Amino acid sequence: MSSIKEIIQNLRKELSEHNYNYYVLDEATISDYEFDVKLKELQALEAQHPEFYDANSPTLRVGGEVTKNFNTIVHNHRMYSLDNSYSLEDLKDWEARIRKLIDGEIQYTCELKYDGASISLTYENGSLVRAVTRGDGFQGDEVTANIKTIKTVPLKLKGEYPEKFDIRGEIILPFDGFNKMNEERVANGEEPYRNPRNTASGSLKLQDSAEVAKRPLECLLYNLTGDNLGIESQFNSLEKARAMGFKVPEAAKLTNSIDEVFEFINHWDKARHDLPYETDGVVVKVNSLFQQEELGYTSKAPRWAMAYKFKAEQVSTKLNSISYQVGRTGAITPVANLEPVELAGTTVKRASLHNADQIEKLDIRVNDEVFVEKGGEIIPKIIAVDLSQRPQDSEATEYISKCPVCETELVRIEGEAKHYCPNYNGCDPQVIGRIQHYISRKAMDIEGLGGETVALLVKEDLVSNYSDLYELTVEQLLPLDRMAEKSAENLVNGVEASKKIPFESVLFALGIRFVGETVAKKLAKHYKNIDALANASIEDLEQVDEIGIKIAESVVAFFAVEANVKIIERLKAFGVQLEISADVLANQTNKLEGLTFVVSGVFETVSRNELKKLIEDNGGKNASSISSKTSYVIAGDKMGPSKKEKAEKLGVTLISEKEFFDKFLI
Repeated sequence: MSSIKEIIQNLRKELSEHNYNYYVLDEATISDYEFDVKLKELQALEAQHPEFYDANSPTLRVGGEVTKNFNTIVHNHRMYSLDNSYSLEDLKDWEARIRKLIDGEIQYTCELKYDGASISLTYENGSLVRAVTRGDGFQGDEVTANIKTIKTVPLKLKGEYPEKFDIRGEIILPFDGFNKMNEERVANGEEPYRNPRNTASGSLKLQDSAEVAKRPLECLLYNLTGDNLGIESQFNSLEKARAMGFKVPEAAKLTNSIDEVFEFINHWDKARHDLPYETDGVVVKVNSLFQQEELGYTSKAPRWAMAYKFKAEQVSTKLNSISYQVGRTGAITPVANLEPVELAGTTVKRASLHNADQIEKLDIRVNDEVFVEKGGEIIPKIIAVDLSQRPQDSEATEYISKCPVCETELVRIEGEAKHYCPNYNGCDPQVIGRIQHYISRKAMDIEGLGGETVALLVKEDLVSNYSDLYELTVEQLLPLDRMAEKSAENLVNGVEASKKIPFESVLFALGIRFVGETVAKKLAKHYKNIDALANASIEDLEQVDEIGIKIAESVVAFFAVEANVKIIERLKAFGVQLEISADVLANQTNKLEGLTFVVSGVFETVSRNELKKLIEDNGGKNASSISSKTSYVIAGDKMGPSKKEKAEKLGVTLISEKEFFDKFLI
């Protein structure tokens, strides 16, 4: 006779298999009644024998766990955004760019782009251990309890699988399920949900997982990420994921040319309307993982992938008024206030007008009937005016000449499209915007402090710049609206913890115009500390890799402002990291200064990314393609013949991985 433990394990295995057959394969192998009977039997046995608890038991699909706070988790591998294209010409341009960087025939995997909420699932030894939202790509919120309620997410994998890996996908809400949810809400006298995408995204952050379990969410997977996965191509990875028990849409297709890619796009531009869930385009990926590695990434997106967006939906509505917003840099952005209209599943009330030139180009006027579309299906924009409906008494739009907040005369820098308010330290939206940027995730990542609280702190004269944050006390914060003692303590502790944030992030947080994340890293690495950077001339800065005249002028202008220098002196006094730490410096040298390397092929001792990091840590520069400025090509196994031919033609020396270490790093 089987032991209780074996009975429980067998029931779990059987129910998981039925779940997979029904929700992934869409092939029911047991009636709903029979499934419920077996599930209740398992629940009873588990209740009687808690010593056999399993966090991934099918009985836990019903939810019940309550999450008060969602922990922030750093992704094992960054979740990049994708570059967008809107035409065959865009795709051909993309193909031309990648053919300059890699050798050989290129195949493409085409997949539908699902409009849902991005998720990263981590599996270890065949079991789901963690689910994290995309967040900002570097880190997201852990929503494991909620994800476990989704039937198409396997809690335990089938067949063979890597020891540890991440898999990325989209949480979506099929139309049928969405419509049923809304029918129930209307019947209960509640407002219906606006669209499936936002409803799916909102579901992930519900505190009670039992509520999530009631929603017919699905998880469609498309990308395996990790080390030693035993796969060589994107299409192969989709097949492997499907074999492990993941729901991977069958629409994906392997193609041999951009023309075949466009055939796929043309087909789904029409056929997408028959799909059971939302899709807004096609994702095209270079199929070979080796070629993907050769192509690498920009600071924001992989070079080996492109999202083709289907033509955006358009509607017409009335422009009621134009208002003007002031950004943290003082840039003025005109905003169209529209008669509310339904567009791509959401109610649109506002749209960006960008700048004075755009208003003049389209001749946009108040009371015009305008055509609106969602640019990239996300940000509404006005694309044209219906002149046939323009009122006879219509007057041309006159762009404002003074700041809408502080009434300072606006300026417009030659060669730039936007107007600016020059009242840097006296214009509240600029002050608030700079502090909000300073505390943001990619900058100082200060927990317990949000945008609304920053605005309140400025309004109450508790802070006038980001260095003031370090003098805040719990006693000062308690009188503020909706500020309890615990919240005040969390805010003060979050500010204190930010003193450990590394120099490159602090430099980005300062909000110097044109100094984004990537530029901040380059400047921090080159100058090592804030004083050296502050004393650099425009000419010095232009010598730094990829630093142009606009960035150089902006950096010098920032440090020329006495108020900025005083703020930085205060940050120093408070203990904020304004120099690269000794630990980081210990691993850096100038051995490769002035040398440019192209890394190509497969390597034995270290991975390609580790090799590139070694080059940068020792003062060298990595380039993606060979040119007359290339010092050396580090040639690994499978390096393409055209790269070798180009190096020889230009007289660039090829060295092996071993020769690189022997020559430069020993």
